[in-house]
Amino acid sequence: MNATDPTPAPDSLSTGPLTAVTGASGALGGRVATRLARAGVPVRLLGRDPARLPDLPGADPAPPAPYGDGEAMRRALAGAHTLFLVSAHESPDRVREHTTAVNAAVAAGVERIVYVSFLGAEPDATFTFARDHWDTEAHIRTADVRFTFLRDSWYLAGLPAMTGADGVLRGPGGDGRVAAVAHEDIADAATAVLLADTDATGPSHDGRTYELTGPVAFTLAEAADELSRVTGRTITYEPETREEAYASRAHYGAPDWEVAGWVTSYEAIAAGEMAAVSDAVPRLTGRPAMDLATYLRTHPDSYRHLLTEG
Repeated sequence: MNATDPTPAPDSLSTGPLTAVTGASGALGGRVATRLARAGVPVRLLGRDPARLPDLPGADPAPPAPYGDGEAMRRALAGAHTLFLVSAHESPDRVREHTTAVNAAVAAGVERIVYVSFLGAEPDATFTFARDHWDTEAHIRTADVRFTFLRDSWYLAGLPAMTGADGVLRGPGGDGRVAAVAHEDIADAATAVLLADTDATGPSHDGRTYELTGPVAFTLAEAADELSRVTGRTITYEPETREEAYASRAHYGAPDWEVAGWVTSYEAIAAGEMAAVSDAVPRLTGRPAMDLATYLRTHPDSYRHLLTEG
């Protein structure tokens, strides 16, 4: 259990409605599944590789069920009351995969979907993948199911990860600001939503959209300064033009749609679309959201590749 995990260990066997958690072998789904299991909630674990699913009390591992396989998803979700839907890996078919998974959930009798979306999800968002989230949200709204949307900001983990071994964080982010958020904070907020009562005596999150951000918005240059302090070497931010950004990423050999997603994620920062600071994390969890300095101090593995100059 993470030190910030607010959920108590269960005193008895898991009871109550079944919650299905997708991406349960991943950074976010795994944290949420662990928190639910510790709270005594019966959990069904879905993941791309069942062998990598965590061993949790009261948890039921499902057989492989790709989002795009409606029948497999329907079988995996049979008997589930709530679906925690972590968005699929980026692909040209991502929206179709999401809508297939949602349709399968409704067909299986799922009554509520808590969907992990993205900050600034709009049909004309600068960040191309955020448009996928808007389309998915729109489909869920038309389905016969209760829903809550968790719109996450950039992950704090992404900042050191996107900094090269040469000590340069480069991209067309300009002087824009981003209120990046920790996986732990998203998991705690999601758990609060999933555990909340929805009757007349308790809080209802039905139909709500929560923007999950860190406590402050900062520039990428400020992020580089923080990385410099924690690594003890000079880390710099190199603002790029769009053309420079595409050129500097060409060596990866990634498909055009994927490179466009990488580049436009920075351009969304430059456009001011990632600067929002929300109080949703402290409202849902009862504690402050983690800032970048705290994240780096408590996650040294995230910047280990920067400790030796390349």
